[in-house]
Amino acid sequence: MEDILYFEINSGISGDMTIASLLDLGVNQDKFLKKLKKLNLAGYEIEISTVQKNGITATDFKVILENESHLYRNFNDIKKLINQSDLSQKVKDLSINIFTKVAAAEAKVHNKDIKEVHFHEVGAVDSIVDIVGAAILVEMINPDHIYVSPVSLGTGFIDAAHGKIPVPAPATIEILKDIPVYSTGVRGELVTPTGAAIIKSLAEKFIELPETEIAKIAYGAGKKDFEITNLLRVYQVKKKVKSKKKLLILETNIDDMSGEIYSYLFPKLFAAGAKDVYLSNIMMKKNRPAQKLTVLTTEKERKELEEIIFRETTTLGIRRREVERSCLERKYLELDSTLGKATIKAAYYEGELIKYSPEYEECKEIAERERVRLQDVYDLLKKEAAEKLF
Repeated sequence: MEDILYFEINSGISGDMTIASLLDLGVNQDKFLKKLKKLNLAGYEIEISTVQKNGITATDFKVILENESHLYRNFNDIKKLINQSDLSQKVKDLSINIFTKVAAAEAKVHNKDIKEVHFHEVGAVDSIVDIVGAAILVEMINPDHIYVSPVSLGTGFIDAAHGKIPVPAPATIEILKDIPVYSTGVRGELVTPTGAAIIKSLAEKFIELPETEIAKIAYGAGKKDFEITNLLRVYQVKKKVKSKKKLLILETNIDDMSGEIYSYLFPKLFAAGAKDVYLSNIMMKKNRPAQKLTVLTTEKERKELEEIIFRETTTLGIRRREVERSCLERKYLELDSTLGKATIKAAYYEGELIKYSPEYEECKEIAERERVRLQDVYDLLKKEAAEKLF
């Protein structure tokens, strides 16, 4: 089973909502607060409570500042603070990664070097606590994967240090580039720059909720009231790990290439990691006989195999699709036969031996060396394997 965190972002996300939702999963609050103190950051207190939002019980997380005048910090100040703390390296790396996304977005929006950006919001104590706290909780929960829904954005305008600015805020939408977003027309800021940076740093994929078994459901309360409930919902789910292996099929139809090329092509494809390569006779448009080239491979080898096909054949395009393959467990056993050493490939289904056979290349070599029929070599090796190995 795989442990997965799934963030459902259809009514907002911010730093405090992220922490609240993860705490709502049942994380030990005392251990969390103890780890947070390793940041060696003063000037605040934490308040964790249970609240109701539109009748739904949720956890609320607040950073209460001892001095309301925020201390301005630049990006290097924040990195130094984190790196000099007693936090784990994993938490440090994730925290700095999140801050880097915000800093880069602010620098882009204000046309400044990232070192020149002074954070009047992200540099504040509460935002530092939100980002580092989120990193601590992720380490404590330690999921195998983190998936996130497409992100719902608000609309309208909000008041900021430079006057009224559009929603999503420029830094927020800059951070959210290249990920799936949508808008339901809710007026107000659903996603903050801190929330956007946290979720973009955490997400392995932005997808709809996959087929899973839900173990826990958690709610983190937002501080605003919209026409929709301002909650961040997080699922802690279990997903069965399938024994079937994911593979890719690459296919292309070819009707204008000499058959001699295939004898050159096949060994190159196998050498580059293809699991299988074969041809099928087909009829194409204008009633032209052709060959369909099919290659079975993994995603890791896909790009190299596609390049070989493009370079070595006349095709202009390659189709691909994901397939699953069920495999028998295989063992390669050495047989000391009367014709010399030979390899026997044995196949097992749920621990039971159901078939075995000698390797072709070795049988061919033995047949040529001993000047006997290939079939006789097969029969002899299978007979002796049954007597000596099984």
